[in-house]
Amino acid sequence: MSTTRTTPALGTFTFRPLDPLDDGELIHSWVTHPKAAFWLMQNHTVADVQREYMAIAANEHHDAFIGLHDGEPAFLMERYDPSKVELVGLYGARPGDVGMHFLVAPTDTPVHGFTRAVITAVMRELFRDPATERVVVEPDVRNEAVHALNAAVGFSIAEKIAKPEKDAYLSFCTREQFHAAIGAAR
Repeated sequence: MSTTRTTPALGTFTFRPLDPLDDGELIHSWVTHPKAAFWLMQNHTVADVQREYMAIAANEHHDAFIGLHDGEPAFLMERYDPSKVELVGLYGARPGDVGMHFLVAPTDTPVHGFTRAVITAVMRELFRDPATERVVVEPDVRNEAVHALNAAVGFSIAEKIAKPEKDAYLSFCTREQFHAAIGAAR
């Protein structure tokens, strides 16, 4: 996976598989940053993060990618089968469901609209696969910033669910909802 997506004002977004060993220190700095508190990895060591992503790499139903902005690492994307990972038994999974997590790298020089451009690029990448019918997310109910971003790209909250590590809003976005949301934003 190394698809190019361009947002005229914000540059080019591409994706490459995450290498748990080579990318471990970089990802550690992202997932342990205070703004990543909802990733629940604040106390993880580099080795812990590497182990976590080695487990993802070994799982046939879960993938992790480094998102590049103009060729530089800028965000993390995870794609998973929610009927086999994360949401097993917590909702009525459908064929074509794809689970997603994303995290934008911390920066001292934020760019207005960048995080929205990232989630838009992530959604385009997921829907590039014709088998993807809808994207499923399960953000922490307290993560108001991500709820607003999700709504901006077409997600609707279906219900509040209890996961072992958090209370979450199970949310869905179909291909049609995504296209309608980004079309309305233009």
